[in-house]
Amino acid sequence: MAASAEHIESVLQTCAQAAAANRRTKARQGNVVFLDADHGDEVMISADLHGNRLNFKRILQIADLPNNPRRHLIMQEVCHGGPAYPGDAGCMSHLLLEDVAALKCEYPERFHFLLSNHELAELGDFPICKSKRMLNLQFRAGIVELYGAAATDKIRGAYLQFISTCPLAIRTVGGAFISHTLPDRCDVNGFNLNVFERPLTPADWQPGSDIFRLVWGRDFRAANAAAFAKIVNAKLLIHGHEPCANGVSTPNPQQIILDCCSGRAAYAILPISQTITQIEALSRIGYLYERVNEEVAAK
Repeated sequence: MAASAEHIESVLQTCAQAAAANRRTKARQGNVVFLDADHGDEVMISADLHGNRLNFKRILQIADLPNNPRRHLIMQEVCHGGPAYPGDAGCMSHLLLEDVAALKCEYPERFHFLLSNHELAELGDFPICKSKRMLNLQFRAGIVELYGAAATDKIRGAYLQFISTCPLAIRTVGGAFISHTLPDRCDVNGFNLNVFERPLTPADWQPGSDIFRLVWGRDFRAANAAAFAKIVNAKLLIHGHEPCANGVSTPNPQQIILDCCSGRAAYAILPISQTITQIEALSRIGYLYERVNEEVAAK
């Protein structure tokens, strides 16, 4: 049975309100959220979730935003993955996207959802296939399953309205630059910083664009990371995008990669104003399920 008209209208309103909150975020400068001491003391950074609502709820427990009014929370990449509707009738990850939009409405100045490659794939209708399954089609099938064919275009349009307003990066005054990943071959081809400043258009959702490079790159060579850090004037790069068996990876001296999809899911809580090294940042890494991880390590 399709969701009620009242529920559909509520989702549409939430997505519109979240999109407006993205645009009005006080710390936002162009397409980057710039955090300094006026905005808070620390930022909790999480990574890819891909429909994992259990890890989403655990992140919220740890962040504890109501009792930490000077803390910001960053999330990224919720679309595609996780549980399916009964009978394999579509991907349920669209519900986690709704949760993220609602969270932006609740904490408009302290919650930030980064544009990531799977969300960009929805914006630009870029097909992603994994394990012989078209993830975009599974995502749409899930919307149809819950909301019915008649409301699917409206609901998906509301999702895209929200996604299209999400920031490309978060920068702290202490020198951390948080984006979904980094572009390939910056040391050879450079990167146009204009994308962080100008209004974005549908052309930016397509392969070959600067945004496409920014959210799809997997060039973790030290020279490439150093070049990108210099381009964006960062001391430390923090990304998601790449699966990490241990929840965290340091492929080069400039970069930390986090993964929040699995049981060994990692996050970082960093000071906003203090400049810290990669080694110091690693000492601030935590895991969503510390007790589980300790038991595994003891075996």
